[in-house]
Amino acid sequence: MAAPRKISSSLSTTSSLSTISGLFKITQTFLSEISDGLSSYGRPMAMMHVSPLYVFPTFVKGVPDGSETGTFLALDLGGTNLRVCEVTLLGDKTFSLRQQKYKVSETLKTGEVTTLFDYLADSVDAFLTDTPSQGPDSHVSHADGDSPYVPLALTFSFPVEQSALDSGVLLTWTKGFSAKNAIGKDVVKLLQDAFDRKHIHVKCVALVNDTVGALLSRAYTSGGCILGAIFGTGTNGAYVEQVSKITKLSQNSTVAAGGEMIVNTEWGGFNNSRSALPTTPYDNKLDRESINPRFQAFEKFISGMYLGEIARNVILSLIDAAPKPLLFGGRSSALLNKQWGLDTAVLSEIEEAWEGLGRFSPPAQGSPEAQKGEKLRRIQGVLAHRLELSPPDISLADADIVRQVCNLIASRAARMSGTAVAAILVHTERARLWDHGEQSSAGLKDEGKRIGVGVDGSLVEFYPNFQTKLRASLRALVGPEVESRVDIGMAKDGSGVGAALCALVAQRQNQANHTNGAYGHDPEDIKVTLTTEVAYISSLSQWEA
Repeated sequence: MAAPRKISSSLSTTSSLSTISGLFKITQTFLSEISDGLSSYGRPMAMMHVSPLYVFPTFVKGVPDGSETGTFLALDLGGTNLRVCEVTLLGDKTFSLRQQKYKVSETLKTGEVTTLFDYLADSVDAFLTDTPSQGPDSHVSHADGDSPYVPLALTFSFPVEQSALDSGVLLTWTKGFSAKNAIGKDVVKLLQDAFDRKHIHVKCVALVNDTVGALLSRAYTSGGCILGAIFGTGTNGAYVEQVSKITKLSQNSTVAAGGEMIVNTEWGGFNNSRSALPTTPYDNKLDRESINPRFQAFEKFISGMYLGEIARNVILSLIDAAPKPLLFGGRSSALLNKQWGLDTAVLSEIEEAWEGLGRFSPPAQGSPEAQKGEKLRRIQGVLAHRLELSPPDISLADADIVRQVCNLIASRAARMSGTAVAAILVHTERARLWDHGEQSSAGLKDEGKRIGVGVDGSLVEFYPNFQTKLRASLRALVGPEVESRVDIGMAKDGSGVGAALCALVAQRQNQANHTNGAYGHDPEDIKVTLTTEVAYISSLSQWEA
């Protein structure tokens, strides 16, 4: 069949990831850029020019062990939805959560930043007014003029230069946000100004990245974690690093005592030069038409915001193929012709239809040909419904071609995600790149022990076989012995619980303000295990002049 050969030819660069050499090249480049980012200012990962690479001082003290208690308010902004939640840490590695989601419109994402933050403040106000607190010893209410403020932690899932636990300057927008007059502004101040303008008695006491939150959350619920990673609308990673390896901090008194820090890598901006990434014409088209061309290269290959658009570009190229169309008889739809018209959720649904997952039951017993036909008819239905295509225009062969396209794109994303995890394990001396010979873990850190990795995001949680393929990539890179000890677990509401843990630390560090308030706790009742110093390096991305 001509169409599969056309797909194979068009995505030939992608197929390089099916070989270990392609995965090794990405991982080795990752390792090189991490080293550069830790050792030198102005030599980060991504080739974006926003600011030189910064090392931030220690703000959060302690990787949690699950014994911490308290009730805290958190605001989470990082994608399609805004979320306000109340998190109660129960002290036994569990927590309870009360939350409300609010839609963030495209107008808000791209309009004036004050309008966006006014909306954030209004959403918090609505939550406090409309939903009574469930936490013990806490009284969430709409405070009157004589009441103390309600402390809040902000999970802000964009690259920031953080200069204090409650202060951070936005370096660049990602994930489709481009609100005006925001770059270079302190996001905590923007939020606090919005609260103050509206006379809402809330104070933002802590700022946390969602990836750091994922690490902290997984550490809290599992008793230990060395890497937090997001594989969802966007992607990023944060890991526990030895201060001695952050040589650019050698003159910083904050880290004179040594120990460890959490490093926020901002790896979505890895390799913006694309020297190691398996770039196709479809990737180039997506990048050129995006709101941030040449930015966030790694993210555009593996995150949920972009996989659907890559698939749309491939599908349209097959529809428009000459002299003879290779898909749908050359017919498209208004939705398919629209930029971002194909959501990654559709790719996931197509995979579910093929695998018999989700709302699709396994195919009835029968010959392999009959079972395949039933699966493809399901995909026909998904394409007609979700892409608004005319059913007569979708043959079984068309359905099979689209399935192959979706599988190639998602598999590439999962394998590339595995290279990021592998690079962190190798860099922290918990693994070696495997030459497929006899494997030994002798001399490695945590030899023979569990290696905790906390993950969050819609791709890793819901996309069929994403984690399985990520693990296969990881196994090929670090070997089966190390991979078998990597405990990849969902960071249960990392952006909420992680923010709560940071709010807890903020209370501890400001004891004078902690004896009153809607979320007040006696500092003596708050336990934090001070085993690790936590700071942020944003980002391990290479800023290009």
